[in-house]
Amino acid sequence: MPVCELLPTCPFFNEEMTNMPVSMSYVKESYCAKDNSLCARYIVYSALGREKVPANLYPTEIMRAKRLISTGKI
Repeated sequence: MPVCELLPTCPFFNEEMTNMPVSMSYVKESYCAKDNSLCARYIVYSALGREKVPANLYPTEIMRAKRLISTGKI
């Protein structure tokens, strides 16, 4: 799978994780470079659009993403 097309403008990586380079590298490798379909941020983006992705949603928060999609609430 190619690198996630959202990575260059993803606020999670470009704003939230700038002070955590080791964690950021691991998460990017796991979600952005391998399989973005497992990323909670990408799941919400795909279902609801970019403006509905909470800034503080971590890529690992799949259950939160599903809840947001089904209820509209975080």
